[in-house]
Amino acid sequence: MNKLKYFAALLVTLCSSILVKAQEVNTAADETGMKSHGKIYVVMTVVIVIVAGLFLYLLNLDRKISKLEKMN
Repeated sequence: MNKLKYFAALLVTLCSSILVKAQEVNTAADETGMKSHGKIYVVMTVVIVIVAGLFLYLLNLDRKISKLEKMN
């Protein structure tokens, strides 16, 4: 019975700490870093360009492979 009380107390403590942490609002972190300087848009643009380039490369590669398959 003593172990059950210990486990229940531990569970309540962990759950309450998670709930308190979930309610914490961190606005200072939102205003620092790349977002405050507008560099996040540069990063996102670069990522989108890279992903689009990979997509176009795969599309081109698929067309070439399909063309080779039709030849055989």
